Amino acid sequence: MRRLLIRPGGIGDCILALPAMELLRAEYLEVWVASQNVPLIRFAERVCSLPATGLDLLGIPDREAPAELIERLASFGEIVSWYGSNRPDFRAAAASFGLPFRFLPALPDERTGVHAADFYVQQVGPTVSTAIPRIDCPHSEGGFAVIHPFSGSPKKNWPLERYRELARRLGARMPVHWCAGPAETLENAVRIDDLFELACWLARARLYIGNDSGITHLAAAVGTPVIALFGPSDPATWAPRGPQVRIVATPTPGEPIGNIPLEAVAAAVSALL
Repeated sequence: MRRLLIRPGGIGDCILALPAMELLRAEYLEVWVASQNVPLIRFAERVCSLPATGLDLLGIPDREAPAELIERLASFGEIVSWYGSNRPDFRAAAASFGLPFRFLPALPDERTGVHAADFYVQQVGPTVSTAIPRIDCPHSEGGFAVIHPFSGSPKKNWPLERYRELARRLGARMPVHWCAGPAETLENAVRIDDLFELACWLARARLYIGNDSGITHLAAAVGTPVIALFGPSDPATWAPRGPQVRIVATPTPGEPIGNIPLEAVAAAVSALL
């Protein structure tokens, strides 16, 4: 069977859906994802940047979908899509062309208490006790720590000055590298745009510390020991997963992340090393 998977969303969303996507392997598998996530998909015959496909033109009122897009979609025996589940116009257009879409909700209901990775797996295959995203990278011990003090929302960011104090303490035991994305302002930070190359670098780290972010999920997926700080988001649903992941959350769920004391994070560091 020729199968197409369409998975929109950020880095963390994509990584949490990896176990589900891998369950959907077929004789020929093609995956369409957000541009930055293309390097992370290593198990498909072809991976495409979602914006480059023109898929967003399907279902736009008074706009004819490109014939080459419809022909391309029609070439698949099944299309499993987390894109378009909340767009009735898109679903109606897909049905009008007889395209073999199976639409899945893109976000779990946090009220159920089901972790996102398990939620995505339950949508497509047999129930597993714990779905753990994995990205295979070469491993060699670099002996350094990595701190990534950013996320997709300022509300998820632990105060930078506390990260700096943590780095000062940790620096007495090992080198500490700061990590940042292309649009994140941080002097002397390591910046690696290709996410698979970044994953391979993170795989060499002895320890990673960061907020609830896509890069934190990336570090966990390559097996690096991770300390993830959670404030407004619920770790029961969104925590990175792995045998060496430790979550440090606010005393009361939903509190500002600044309520996490420095000593709580320092204690987690000591326990993990």
